[in-house]
Amino acid sequence: MNPEMVGTKGAAPDRFLAEYREVAGRMGKREPAWLSERREAAIDRFARVGFPTTREEDWRFTSLAPLMGTPFSIAHRHPSPQVGRDHLGLFMPPGPGAAHAVFVNGRFAPALSAVAGLPAGVRLGSLADALRSDGAVVEAHLGRHALAEGNPFTALTTALWEDGAFLYVPKGVEVDAPIQLLFLAAPGDGPSASYPRTLVVAERGSRVVVVETYAGVEDRAYLTSAVTEIVAAEGAQVTACRIQRESELAYHMATTQSRGDRDATVASYTVAVGAALSRHDVNAVLGGAGGHLTLNGLSVLHGRQHVDHHTTIDHAAPHCESHELFNGVLGDHARGVFSGRIIVRPGAQRTDSKQTNNNLLLSEEARADSQPQLEIYADDVKCTHGATLGPLDESALFYLQSRGIAPADARSLMTYGFSAQIVGTVPVPELRRQLDRLVRATLDRGTRRPRAIP
Repeated sequence: MNPEMVGTKGAAPDRFLAEYREVAGRMGKREPAWLSERREAAIDRFARVGFPTTREEDWRFTSLAPLMGTPFSIAHRHPSPQVGRDHLGLFMPPGPGAAHAVFVNGRFAPALSAVAGLPAGVRLGSLADALRSDGAVVEAHLGRHALAEGNPFTALTTALWEDGAFLYVPKGVEVDAPIQLLFLAAPGDGPSASYPRTLVVAERGSRVVVVETYAGVEDRAYLTSAVTEIVAAEGAQVTACRIQRESELAYHMATTQSRGDRDATVASYTVAVGAALSRHDVNAVLGGAGGHLTLNGLSVLHGRQHVDHHTTIDHAAPHCESHELFNGVLGDHARGVFSGRIIVRPGAQRTDSKQTNNNLLLSEEARADSQPQLEIYADDVKCTHGATLGPLDESALFYLQSRGIAPADARSLMTYGFSAQIVGTVPVPELRRQLDRLVRATLDRGTRRPRAIP
């Protein structure tokens, strides 16, 4: 049977249903009834819809055949002996005394983490532990924003997660240093899968910067299916940066769902440089008047990598702004997919929304597919969208060469500048410099790196 056409009764879904029975039997003994009910509803949803095929509009550019043909099993429960402090270099150096939480195969690794020294009331650590210490907060938000109906992998992770990250920032508290979350995949003997969840809750008037990094310990095939929910209460400011640098043999399926209430600001930056096949649904709801959203992303791909970004910005309240910019740098036979949807609900007057997707093709074999979309149900709005794709501008290359810059250096400089357009928007200087180093290292293929951005 062609894995691409497997339906809800196919071998691949059956494998995951068997995993659910194991997880539910183990977790149900120590988790609240409401969570067991949400797991059950999620697996029922997955059992009904199964994996999507390219016949479905939202997946027509991204085939899951390679993933579905791989016999994944849930990653081992205990951290691999190869995982140690040396692997902390896979994420942004947190700096002396800065808080960071590390997760191996989706499970909290306290020996590799440093969660002390945060402002009073801020809680960072294991989501499984937060079910006991912060049960009311978790129940109010977990699975309430990233819905199982939205994506089959969201449903699967809702059913199969065992641990993940929990970050709670109380009312009026401002966290000065970025809080970093590192999710390491440490595959076992065969293809393994992990299902981490992250819940970030920023209460009224608080401020926090969160950095999520997903990386692999070994260059092997594995699956990471991750779900992140970000809640910004009235007047809160949340800056969320997400770096996907998985093994280039790995599969990465993710959903990030944010909600901002009145006068809240959510700024999201996503950078994807890893994985053989990656799909990231980035969804945001502006749920209160005066909200502001920044949604920026960058993909830097080579070989036969495939990255699919689907974004939805839901303007559900009046007087809100959203600004979205996604760039893709595609070399060799790489393929980038972008589908961006902006919804302006009835009554969401005075909405100001702008969406742009740009793709730079570095070879004739590279491919980009772009689908910007607007759905407007209000009449006093300002909304624009647009997309571009193509090679480097020959006239700009000629200009640089006419000024004495070698052809290879001119191409490198222009490619870097295209990427820096996204990195340069990150509002945290230290984080911006660290992302710049990552992007330059990814772009570097034996040529001299251009000067870093400030």
